[in-house]
Amino acid sequence: MSDVTRILDRVQQGDPKAAEELLPLVYEELRKLAAVRMAALPPGQTLQATALVHEAWLRLAGSANKNWNGRGHFFGAAAEAIRHILVDRARHKAAQKRGGGLQHIDLDRVDVAMDADDDLILALDEALTRYALKDPQGAELIKLRFFAGMPNHQAALLLGVPERTAKRTWAFARAWLYEEIQKNL
Repeated sequence: MSDVTRILDRVQQGDPKAAEELLPLVYEELRKLAAVRMAALPPGQTLQATALVHEAWLRLAGSANKNWNGRGHFFGAAAEAIRHILVDRARHKAAQKRGGGLQHIDLDRVDVAMDADDDLILALDEALTRYALKDPQGAELIKLRFFAGMPNHQAALLLGVPERTAKRTWAFARAWLYEEIQKNL
């Protein structure tokens, strides 16, 4: 059992000091995920990777639901926190500009949120929420791939599924999301 897993078990048991011990162990990995995510966004972003990690950590540590069943579940929760942060920022920006300038997005090119603008993030969030009702594990895969920037093999490992299954799920989910986003753009 890794140090991270042991500390996550202590967090679940309600140990208040465990979260303090967890951050140094996962910080660099979260920072790398955030840096990948921020590098894939269009230029001109005011949010930096460090700030994204800090905000995600505050959401994770401040959450009433700290029932992380191991490393994969924790990083899934981190991907979800990053998703919500980016969606909230995109909504805020969209509220300021109120649409206009929408562009066609080819999801085949969007493997890890490349060229993802605020409108795409909002449309993807809405479609992903609907998709999660159909396939919760597929939705988790999308979150890990798109919002956390994980490669397929790493996301498959964290979800505990074979890489081929994750690849098929990714292909189906991407096609489904593409159709849903096209309906709403």
